[in-house]
Amino acid sequence: MLKLPRYTWLLPLLFLLTGCDRLVVLDPSGDIARQQGQLIVIATALMLLVIVPVIALTLFFAWRYRASNRSAPYTPDWDHSTQLELVIWGGPLLIILALGAITWITTHTLDPYRPLDRIAPGKPIPAGVKPLEVQVVSLDWKWLFIYPEQGVAAVNELALPVNRPVRFLLTSSNVMNAFYVPELAGMIYTMPSMQTQLNAVANQPGEFVGFSANYSGAGFSWMRFAVHATDEAGFQAWVNKARAAGERLDRARYLALEKPSEREPARLFAAVDPGLYDAILNRCVDPRKMCMHEMMAIDAAGGRSAASNGIASLRPRDRGDLRGRPYVAGATCATDEATPVTRSLALRAQ
Repeated sequence: MLKLPRYTWLLPLLFLLTGCDRLVVLDPSGDIARQQGQLIVIATALMLLVIVPVIALTLFFAWRYRASNRSAPYTPDWDHSTQLELVIWGGPLLIILALGAITWITTHTLDPYRPLDRIAPGKPIPAGVKPLEVQVVSLDWKWLFIYPEQGVAAVNELALPVNRPVRFLLTSSNVMNAFYVPELAGMIYTMPSMQTQLNAVANQPGEFVGFSANYSGAGFSWMRFAVHATDEAGFQAWVNKARAAGERLDRARYLALEKPSEREPARLFAAVDPGLYDAILNRCVDPRKMCMHEMMAIDAAGGRSAASNGIASLRPRDRGDLRGRPYVAGATCATDEATPVTRSLALRAQ
């Protein structure tokens, strides 16, 4: 009798570690996530058309031609069959062609940068409905969500109206992260000084969970946020609640929020400084630092005066000091034109 190893009975309990929502990827509520789940099922089924017969035939041959079976034919000189070659290579080739066609179509259809053309199967976006824009910043180790149209912000809390397209603009304050809400859509990376986009929609009200899917340090395990999917009235109530919070997210408060922290509680901000997200994206929330777009404009001009577009000339200057670091003493800004850009650069250089 086969003796099982000790504590084998504990193995089924490992499935409990995956949580109750382990199948959410295959049965999400959002239209984009649902299409991605269907793609996983279709691709898996196509591959199983080869995998299952191969496994079954392997077991059959092992049993059929075992050493104790004297009735099995023994043909040591057999080495080729055109019919078998066609089956062995033709089947996988057709499956690869099918997978390639499906992948090509869905790659373009489910492009995260592509605006949505429907909110659900057979339900186009109603006329006059504008996508909700949410600016997302991954911090160490928390998430910041800015609603420019509503003028509010939240930490580790995201509210979305049901059946309204959502356009996420994402960046990072420090290291690369991955924004992932399984109920809405696939993962999208956030990177400092870069902006990525994600278009999605929530089709059912509920309480969901979002998290970082890319390891980013000590507090990564608690880098999660709550997602509230509600109707328009519920979303507006959440916005009003945020506006009543009384706290303003200005640049000084953001710089304090940007410092690494773990298990950060959810909080709301009643107002947001204009242009804060652009300053985060260009890494110049601190006024002593040059914005990335200004630096790139100077680099594009070769570090020389560009009177045609008002770009100042910095000379002499170490290029390394332009990469988001505070200005060094003695740096000069020389230009013949007193444009707003050059005045700003001259003030910062002093």
